[in-house]
Amino acid sequence: MNTQTVDIAQCITQNLQQYFHALEGETPCNVYDMVLTQVEKPLLECVMAQCGGNQSKAAAVLGLNRNTLRKKLAQYGMLGV
Repeated sequence: MNTQTVDIAQCITQNLQQYFHALEGETPCNVYDMVLTQVEKPLLECVMAQCGGNQSKAAAVLGLNRNTLRKKLAQYGMLGV
């Protein structure tokens, strides 16, 4: 089986191009926040799962302060994760 590593930046670029194309000339807004939300939540979900829900371990893996991680988890309704 031939597997290829897909670069995250390449995926984001392709999705942004599709997003802009789908707008059909409409002016986009809040693209920065939209992209961060689309990337940050799955990142947090994945790391929390890898760390068995341990916030201290997840914060270390992410390179975040534990309080910052808790704030982000609360922002996405993930404190019970």
